[in-house]
Amino acid sequence: MADSTVTRRKDWTAAIAGYLTPRMLVILAMGFASGLPLLLTLSTLSYWLSKVGVDKTTIGLFALVGTPYTFKFLWSPIMDQVPLPVLTRLFGRRRSWLLLTQGLLAIAIFWMGTIDPAIDPWLTALAAIIIAFLSASQDIVIDAYRIEILPEAEQGQGAGATQTGYRFGLLLAGAGALALSDFYSWTVVFGVLSAAMLASMVVTLLAPEPKAPPPRARRDYALWVKEAVIDPFGEFMARKGWIVILAFVLFYKFGDALGGTMANPFYNEMGFTGTEIAAVSKVWGVWMTVVGALIGGIVVARWGIFRALLVGGVLQAVTNLAFAYVAIVGHDLTALAVAITADNLAGGAAGAALVAYLSSLCNVAFTATQYALLTSFMAQGRTWLSSGSGWLADHTDWATFWTATMFLAIPGLLLLFWIMKLYPGGAVAQRA
Repeated sequence: MADSTVTRRKDWTAAIAGYLTPRMLVILAMGFASGLPLLLTLSTLSYWLSKVGVDKTTIGLFALVGTPYTFKFLWSPIMDQVPLPVLTRLFGRRRSWLLLTQGLLAIAIFWMGTIDPAIDPWLTALAAIIIAFLSASQDIVIDAYRIEILPEAEQGQGAGATQTGYRFGLLLAGAGALALSDFYSWTVVFGVLSAAMLASMVVTLLAPEPKAPPPRARRDYALWVKEAVIDPFGEFMARKGWIVILAFVLFYKFGDALGGTMANPFYNEMGFTGTEIAAVSKVWGVWMTVVGALIGGIVVARWGIFRALLVGGVLQAVTNLAFAYVAIVGHDLTALAVAITADNLAGGAAGAALVAYLSSLCNVAFTATQYALLTSFMAQGRTWLSSGSGWLADHTDWATFWTATMFLAIPGLLLLFWIMKLYPGGAVAQRA
């Protein structure tokens, strides 16, 4: 009995130590680069719009600027298979695309900071769409890099490291941007965020290039299309229950996506100041999500992906009721802190489990394309489906709104049970 206890402790220690390897720190930094531009087109933008008096229905519709995330699978074959002149020869197929997208992101983020959304809302939307397109493109490469650089046994910790770095990116683009805007113009704020993207390019230059699969002969354009576009989708659709898998990816975090779109307008209507929102939601909340993501990665390593998805899915649904309580009591900083803590711990754990699951679905021969397909479906929840969140908030009270987001998580959990029956062993893709 004592020996088994010692063994279990060693297993948990090894799982935690997996976060401290050099390649995992690179994954952490790339997660940061992924999270930073995303929030600029979501939460930070919605807060900016609400402060200048835009109505909730319109703010909800602004979620549509994230549409590139839902269609990135369309150009992922190019980034997966096509080399860049000069850059690919110098830096490899993954790092070359990363350097290109990160450099363009730095330029686009700085440009967005020069626009006043109250004066030029359509130009603001255009800048946000461009940032979303470049961010989605960067994510294609980062996701492929993570899956290829890590062995299968480290994918759980890799998911946790990605979510952790991602949240640090959100912290800078959220709380950091809000805090800086109290003292400096938005041009300066976005200049700082642009500089952070330039720093990410330095990490990319120092990171190792994953080993590429053996090259396949491409005799003509038709053959390239087959290998780059048809084969990745064909391989995925040949699997049992592939439609159920896509539906699950779409609905697993649907309730959270609805709530996330309306979170800042909700805080604003409850009377919370920008400083309070930054401190509780952005700073404290991000740390709670980081803790949740790290726990989620460890749980995946110890319990398996499906059990981690189930526990995380139930918790992220139930914790939305904490915001319904905030809606009832009004401006109560303690109640908000409790709600943020519970929701972000659960959301971080569920997010890490979902990233690990999506990674497990990818055949290494088509990593970027297949992962882009899966995350495109996931992004539908926070863009097209969540664009109606403003309408729902306008036509209900806030307590009803948050309760509804809990019930909207049920379809995703039912689909998870279906997948668990289809794949009791959990394996659905080849690593090589």
